[in-house]
Amino acid sequence: MALLLGLMLGSGLFLVWWSFWPRDTAPHAPRRDSRMRQALAQAGVERVGPAGLVAAMIGCGIVALLAVFILTRALPIALCFGAFGALVPWVAVTWQAKKRRTLLRDVWPDAVDHLRSAIRAGLTLPEALIQLGEKGPVELQPAFREFARDYRSGLRFTDSLDHLKFRMADPVADRLIASLRLTREVGGADIGNLLSTLSEFLREDARTRSELESRQSWTVNAARLAVAAPWVVLLLLGTQPEAVRVYQTFSGLLVLAAGLVVSFICYQLMLKIGTLPPEQRVL
Repeated sequence: MALLLGLMLGSGLFLVWWSFWPRDTAPHAPRRDSRMRQALAQAGVERVGPAGLVAAMIGCGIVALLAVFILTRALPIALCFGAFGALVPWVAVTWQAKKRRTLLRDVWPDAVDHLRSAIRAGLTLPEALIQLGEKGPVELQPAFREFARDYRSGLRFTDSLDHLKFRMADPVADRLIASLRLTREVGGADIGNLLSTLSEFLREDARTRSELESRQSWTVNAARLAVAAPWVVLLLLGTQPEAVRVYQTFSGLLVLAAGLVVSFICYQLMLKIGTLPPEQRVL
């Protein structure tokens, strides 16, 4: 009983001491997060977090492993395809992020034009951004509606911009938000000219990137096919009992491991050589 009373007294004194320290209860915008969370944000996936994505990867890997093992009865081959299956959700997220990034790249100039027109009409910066949630491009309206909800709930303008930047996870949004924050803090009468220049630059950049990507797409697709072809052949060979017995030996395991390493290295080299460098975000 004495020990219990001592613990309760100590806990009470600790809580009293803790109450004297100031606590910042104002909401903060999310800081730079993990690559997985950024990929989910860029893909527009809001209901799935990194833990959900990892669970999906594990589930797909197990399903692929069991399916190939039932087909071939060879555990080494099944493990290889289990690793490939585990990458399917991540590949799907990155593909969706790239698709969404390309789509937003085409609509951002129109959004900047809407913003410039609203400011020239006499609206303040927050009002102009809120208006994009109703009259801006359809692809951008949900994010700016969330900005309007944050700002109207009492959040500061700069914090609302930080939330918007994290929600969009887009390089163009980073540039626009950095320009608006600078204009808000130091003031500027040339914001109309700034937005006009930004709109022209975005259109030219989107046009140039589209031309380069269309020219390089066939090279990238051919390289991906070259990486995937040997594993398709391996899956077909796995239906033959003689080939299965070969790959279940130590030498067969070494061949599969070497194939995985070579495929990974070649795929990464293909991505470095055959794709355009991604736009850098302003964080």
